Amino acid sequence: EKAWGPDHTSTLNTVNNLGNLYKDQGRLQDAEAMYQRALDGYEKAWGPDHTSTLNTVNNLGLLYAEEGRLQDAEAMYQRALDGYETALGPTLIATYIPALNTLENFAILCVELGRVDEALLYYRRARNGVEAVWGRD
Repeated sequence: EKAWGPDHTSTLNTVNNLGNLYKDQGRLQDAEAMYQRALDGYEKAWGPDHTSTLNTVNNLGLLYAEEGRLQDAEAMYQRALDGYETALGPTLIATYIPALNTLENFAILCVELGRVDEALLYYRRARNGVEAVWGRD
């Protein structure tokens, strides 16, 4: 922060990573504060549909799901998927690993919400993308 300032994208990357660390440590309020700070900065620096912004949106979705805030998690996952499609287009999103991770996260959430048919659609999209990137084996 001293070298680049609080809003530099390198600083924001570190803030997002601190959110990951805090989440892993179970410090969920601290994690949310870091993710929100990173998100606010990324939106200012790159806009709402930049992939770095959307990766942090996905992280917030994971955090909200862990806290049991399932509607908030759903909103974050949907925002991330919509943004990835805007940023990358419908073809590239199908093989972009962070988007595939969001699809899987959304599928897990749908299972928790009892929406199994919808979950299967997200799982299939994620699996098809992973197979396109890494192959079937």
